[in-house]
Amino acid sequence: MVMVGGQPDDSETDMPKLSERERLADLEARQRKMVEEVTQARSALRDRYAAMVRDLGVEALTEREFRDLLTHAIRVGGAASVGALKALPTPKPA
Repeated sequence: MVMVGGQPDDSETDMPKLSERERLADLEARQRKMVEEVTQARSALRDRYAAMVRDLGVEALTEREFRDLLTHAIRVGGAASVGALKALPTPKPA
C-alpha cells in the first residue's frame, strides 16, 4: 500500500473487481491462448523430428513397418524401446 501525505493511497483499491462473467471470459481467453501455444510447440517439435527422419534410410522399411515401429516405440517409451532394440543381435550382411 502506498502512503500519500501520511494517508493510504486508495487508488490501488479503487479498481473494480471483475464480475464472475468477466472473470470466466478472461480465463477462457487465457485457456485458448495456452492451447494455441501448446499446439505451436507440438508442431515445432514434430517438424524437428520429421527433419531427422529425412536423414535416415527409412526406405528399407515398408510404410506399415515404419508406422508400427514408431507407434510401439512411443507407446512403451523411448528408453524401453532403445533398450529392447539394442538387445537384438546385429544382422549379418547378406
